[in-house]
Amino acid sequence: MGHTPYKITYSSDYFDLLYDFGEKLIKVDKGYVCECPEDIMREKRKNKEDCEHRSRTVEENLKLFREMRDRKHPQGSMTMRMKGDMQSPNTTMRDLVAYRIIDSPHPRTGNKWCIYPSYDFTHCICDSLENITHSLCTLEFQVRRPAYEWLLHQLDVYCPPQREFSRMEINGTVLSKRRLLKLVEDKYVNGWDDPRLHTLNGLRRRGYTPEAINQFCSILSVTRNNEASVDLEVLEGCCRKVMNNNARRLMAVLEPLKVVITNYPEGKVETLNVPNHPLRAELGSHSVSFSRVIYIEKSDFRTVDSKSYKRLAPGKFVRLRYAYPIKCTAVHQDEHGNVAWLEAECDFEKTSKPAGTIHWVAESTPGVEPSSIEVRLYDRLFKSDNPAALDDWLADLNPKSLEVVPKAYLDKASVADVKSGGFQFERIGFFSIDPDSTDEKLVFNRTVSLKDSYNE
Repeated sequence: MGHTPYKITYSSDYFDLLYDFGEKLIKVDKGYVCECPEDIMREKRKNKEDCEHRSRTVEENLKLFREMRDRKHPQGSMTMRMKGDMQSPNTTMRDLVAYRIIDSPHPRTGNKWCIYPSYDFTHCICDSLENITHSLCTLEFQVRRPAYEWLLHQLDVYCPPQREFSRMEINGTVLSKRRLLKLVEDKYVNGWDDPRLHTLNGLRRRGYTPEAINQFCSILSVTRNNEASVDLEVLEGCCRKVMNNNARRLMAVLEPLKVVITNYPEGKVETLNVPNHPLRAELGSHSVSFSRVIYIEKSDFRTVDSKSYKRLAPGKFVRLRYAYPIKCTAVHQDEHGNVAWLEAECDFEKTSKPAGTIHWVAESTPGVEPSSIEVRLYDRLFKSDNPAALDDWLADLNPKSLEVVPKAYLDKASVADVKSGGFQFERIGFFSIDPDSTDEKLVFNRTVSLKDSYNE
C-alpha cells in the first residue's frame, strides 16, 4: 500500500467561506461592528465593560460589515468582533476581534480582500472545515479553548476536540520565535538555516536527518508538564546513533602536520582499499592514496612521550589506519621553536606493536598537497543551559559557537565520492556537505561530535 496523499492548505484558501461565517455570526446576533480605537477596546476588555456599539441591530451590523468588505471605511477605523461574555474571568471570551480592515495585498489572494480574519476566528473554523479529528496545540493555548468551542457552537458546525501538551524545551538553546527572530534580524547568526539554530532548516543544514529528529521526538513522547525540558545531549545522541549506523567513513586532517616517510620510495603512490563502514559491508568501499608524504593531526604528535600516550612521539611507533606502522625519527622546528614537520620510517612488515592508531591523508600526486576542504565546527550557541531565563540572554552567546577551518585535507580519492550525505571523519566526528560547497571547494559542517565532550 502506498502513502495516503495529503494536501498543504492555507487559511487564505477559505477566505470566501470565512467571510460567509462572519456574516452568519452577525445574523445570529453574536457578532457586531465596533468603531472603538484599539486602546479603548483594550481598556474596556480589561475592565469588563461593554462596548458602546455592542447593542447595534443585526441589520446595522451586516450593513457596516459589508461596507468594510467593500472598502468604504479606512484602515483601522472599524473591526468586527465576536459577542462573547464580557464578564468572563477568561479574557479570551471578552469580545475578541474577528475581522480587521487592512488595506494591503495578500501573498496568495492579492488585492481581492481589504478585510482579514483574526487567528481566533480563523483557526477553529478552518479546523472544522477540514474535519480534523483533534486540534493539537501547546499548553499556552489552553486558555483559548473556551473561545474555540464557543465560536463553533454559535455557528452550529462540527467542533474538533482540542488537546494541549507542553512545548518541547531543549536546554542550551532558545526556541521561541521572538528570540529566534532577534538572532536572525540582528545577524547574531547567518539566517534561519544557520546550523547553530534548532529550527528544522538549521538542523537540516547541519546534517540532522528526519530519522534522528523522529527518534528524538519518540523518546520524549508527550507531556503536559510545562516545566519539562530535555538536555541537548539527548538530541545529539539520537543524531549520533543514526549517523554511526549509516554514515560512510572518510579520513580527513583538520590541523595538518607534514610527515615525510624517508624509507618509502620517492614518486611511488600506493592505492589502498578501505571500507565505507566497518560493520556494514553492503555500503561498499573506496580507495585512498598512500605515498612518501602524509599529513597527520598536529594533536596526534607530541615531543615528550609518556607511558599513557598512545599516539606519535620521537622514537615511538604508531599505526596508520588501514596502512603501516610508522616511527618518528626526526623532528624539524621553525624559527619560533614550533614543530614544522616530521621524518618517519615505515614498518612494512608490520612486526612492531604500536599502542595506538591514528588517521592520515597522503599526497596522491608527489609534490602536490592533498585536496583541501573547508570545515565548519559548530558548538552550542549559548554557554548556559537556560539562556531564556537570563535578563540579558544575548550576553550568554558562546563566542566559540563556530570555528572555521579554511584548509583541511581530505584524500583526493574520497573527494569524488562525497557529493551528498552524512560522513564520519574518522576519530573526529560526523559531518555533512554544506550548500555553500562548489566544484572547486567542498564545505563540511560538523553535525555532531563522536561523543559528548561539552562538560569534559
